[in-house]
Amino acid sequence: MMKRVTWFVGGVAAGVAGAGYAKTKVKEAASNVAPAQVAKSAVTKARAKTRDIADAVREGRAVMNQHEDELHAKREGRLESLEDHVEPGDKVFVDGQPVDSGRVIVMRQRGR
Repeated sequence: MMKRVTWFVGGVAAGVAGAGYAKTKVKEAASNVAPAQVAKSAVTKARAKTRDIADAVREGRAVMNQHEDELHAKREGRLESLEDHVEPGDKVFVDGQPVDSGRVIVMRQRGR
């Protein structure tokens, strides 16, 4: 008889705890899908995407300007290959990082 009472009390305790946990989760889910919360979430995501797009446009413009400068330098004869100045086996560093000499472009300032 004592075993049955123990199992009954254990079952009741588990049921009460499970019901309390489920009630908490349901309230939390309901608050997340409330119209105000959905609108707030949408605005936050839209702002993040807008920032991402603006960053991509800025980066694209910077690369475009750099490429345009290289083309102008090439046309004006201010662009030369680093390989003309580097001996075979020499190491080339840019900002402290080793790089292939064929990937470095040397640009000279125009005389003013």
